[in-house]
Amino acid sequence: MQKEIAKELLLLAGGKSNIISISHCTTRLRFEVKDETKIDIHAIENLQGVQGTFFRYGLFQIIFGAGIVNKIYKEVVHVWEAAPSEEPVQQKKASRKLNPVAAFAKTLSDIFVPIIPAITASGLLMGLIGMIKVFHWFAADSPWIKVLDLVSSTAFILLPILVGFSAARQFGSNPYLGAVIAGLLTHPDLLDPSMLGSKTPASLDIWGLHIPMMGYQGSIIPILLSVYVMSQIEKLLKSIVPKSLDVVIIPFITVMMTGCLALIVMNPAASIIGQIMTQSIVYIYDHAGIAAGALFGGIYSTIVLSGLHHSFYAIEATLLADPHVGVNFLVPIWSMANVAQGGAGLAVFFKTKQSSLKKIALPASLTAFLGIVEPIVFGVNVKLIRPFIGAAIGGAIGGAYMVAVHVVSNSYGLTGIPMISIVLPFGAANFVHYMIGFLIAAVSAFIATLFLGFKEETE
Repeated sequence: MQKEIAKELLLLAGGKSNIISISHCTTRLRFEVKDETKIDIHAIENLQGVQGTFFRYGLFQIIFGAGIVNKIYKEVVHVWEAAPSEEPVQQKKASRKLNPVAAFAKTLSDIFVPIIPAITASGLLMGLIGMIKVFHWFAADSPWIKVLDLVSSTAFILLPILVGFSAARQFGSNPYLGAVIAGLLTHPDLLDPSMLGSKTPASLDIWGLHIPMMGYQGSIIPILLSVYVMSQIEKLLKSIVPKSLDVVIIPFITVMMTGCLALIVMNPAASIIGQIMTQSIVYIYDHAGIAAGALFGGIYSTIVLSGLHHSFYAIEATLLADPHVGVNFLVPIWSMANVAQGGAGLAVFFKTKQSSLKKIALPASLTAFLGIVEPIVFGVNVKLIRPFIGAAIGGAIGGAYMVAVHVVSNSYGLTGIPMISIVLPFGAANFVHYMIGFLIAAVSAFIATLFLGFKEETE
């Protein structure tokens, strides 16, 4: 079945010669094409299993859903590589120019998305530990608790290393050097920020400057800035160092220069930037209160349309790393927006008379409750417009409730039902309020969509 769909997809996408590259994510198959006008979008959307299509970052993206897209991808690549072509096709990065904001968001997305599985796994394990403690499944001093605690905390301890590796690869640099620079900034000889208050960091006197020996364990912005500068130094050296010496000279000079700059110049500055950003968000959260929750919950799905939402991972990681914050109060708001999309999709399922729309709306809505919203957003709600507005209303109401009762989590990357695992560690009340907000967002979006109605296309 997948092979037939793959053949049809290639044909409808303009043939092999029109395709530059093929990739996929959790739910979507992505085509970079030479000529968008050669794509028969209507015919592709009518293919079996296709839940919707859209363009983003210059890529034509087809929603198949989790568990299916990877199978389709393998068949499409196999057929694509085997198909005859009059001209060679090369895998390359998209040449389409993006505006600075979109380019920045895409870069952050490409850095953080590969790391999400590790963070998600750790968050789920922390949730499991929380459930064990709440329901007393094991004794508090059980060795199993210790083992699970060690496993669950590893990803967060190594987060700077993971970010350094991923960022270097995204910036076109040696990812292992990126990991080294990130490791330098979390060196055991540098004071962990969480120890401030009980310990005073030593300092280095360099050129009359007193440089505190502060580490950046859990921090994101210093890592990103340092690895970006490292990538520029490495690229410059590659252009001037003879190839016969590049294996030895380039890594040596790159690490030495970047390490010194990171400790003396960039990271203190980046730390200040991170503190300002964190304090600004906390200030808005504390003072705008319910209004901030309603605003963030109402517009989050619109941000998802642009793809900018992946850039929020850096902000959420900064909140978690800040010793004065230590929790993520943003992801519960994002979760309400995602849940509301599912509620609006259910309203479409019950109201529509089209069998084809029902077939997409129900499973896509249930998927949204599990935290994957692309199928319902792009496959149903955006196309019908008013359900998307209904979901925004539900997200705003749910987001306001999250802020009003101060629901928080200990990780990021999870929304919907799976997010239960990362709200449980903060107690039963945090969990109960999250579930109440879940129902409020879904039901209010459902009612708002029924009230607004929508105009159906002819089947």
